[in-house]
Amino acid sequence: MAYSNTIKLVVGDTLPELTFTLKDSNTAASGATLDTDDSTTWAPINLTNSTVKLRIREIGSTTVLSTIPATITSASNGTCALTFPTGTWTTAGTFEGEIEQTITGAGAGVQTVQDFIKFKVRNDFD
Repeated sequence: MAYSNTIKLVVGDTLPELTFTLKDSNTAASGATLDTDDSTTWAPINLTNSTVKLRIREIGSTTVLSTIPATITSASNGTCALTFPTGTWTTAGTFEGEIEQTITGAGAGVQTVQDFIKFKVRNDFD
């Protein structure tokens, strides 16, 4: 499975804020020529009538430890942001997360980003 860059955290962290843009690898961005291997050429996914969440589990486990809703910051540009609620990172370890979009109304359904986000969490000094 492919991973994004690893995000390094410490037990108890609630930041940094993660900001991400959902894009369609089958549609070229305005003024771009589609290259399925280059995400800078992909069009943003319109998030109108959608919710987006991050689901986290420990690598090697099937148990989802946290589901964190994202705030849609620009629906037409496919951008979202989230911070980690207190209690998200309670133990050290390596975790993976997936981004899931749920569309309501016309064209309703669920769409999940193929690549995982990897989190490496170390213990706090305290």
